[in-house]
Amino acid sequence: MIENIFKKIQTLDKAMEHIQDGVTLMVGGFGGVGAPPLLCKGILDKNVRDITLISNDASFPNVGVGPIVCNGQVKKMITTHIGSNPFAGKRMNDKLMEVTFIPQGTFCEQIRAGAMGLGGVLIDTGIDTIIAEGYEKYKLNNKDYMIAPAITAEVAIIYAKKADTYGNLVYDKTARCSNPIMAAACDYVIVQADEIVALGELDPEEIITSGIYVDMIISGKGGEWKWAWEKKN
Repeated sequence: MIENIFKKIQTLDKAMEHIQDGVTLMVGGFGGVGAPPLLCKGILDKNVRDITLISNDASFPNVGVGPIVCNGQVKKMITTHIGSNPFAGKRMNDKLMEVTFIPQGTFCEQIRAGAMGLGGVLIDTGIDTIIAEGYEKYKLNNKDYMIAPAITAEVAIIYAKKADTYGNLVYDKTARCSNPIMAAACDYVIVQADEIVALGELDPEEIITSGIYVDMIISGKGGEWKWAWEKKN
């Protein structure tokens, strides 16, 4: 069968082989919604250390990337918001975790630039404040900008509602969040899908991320794993 050509469907243990100490990791979602709970739990259980985490936020202490942050596994965060996780703020203030804050729109554009192979984007948010320190400046059409470099990572973990055996992805409403641009901006992409179907079963009009970006798929419904995780902790 044609599906045997594609060897992307693997186990959680296989996925964890690609997430090692010191990894630069992108995780989609916001507030835990859109982050792959099974993969996050795998990282927590493996106790991967010194992670550079690129994520919209630090989630809450008991969901998404939150427990990974609380467990001290993250060395550095590149993010837009950590206010919903008090442990993240404490680790930052205690200088146990370096945090780089980026406005959310700029954050997404820098990742998109990485996905498209661009060097960066021009921004002016905060140009007349201390935020501008360290940025290279550029003048275009008589207006000053800062150059925000593209953001990429070694590994992305992505959450999808459906995947086919090649890795074409369909997302669930706002759980799509930053998952599509992150899937295109990383060297290796691991997807947790609620449902895996045969190649050709997805409506092409529904597909958001092409399977060409996806390296590995694991199966697991988010709700079930989230419940087990919360019960355990």
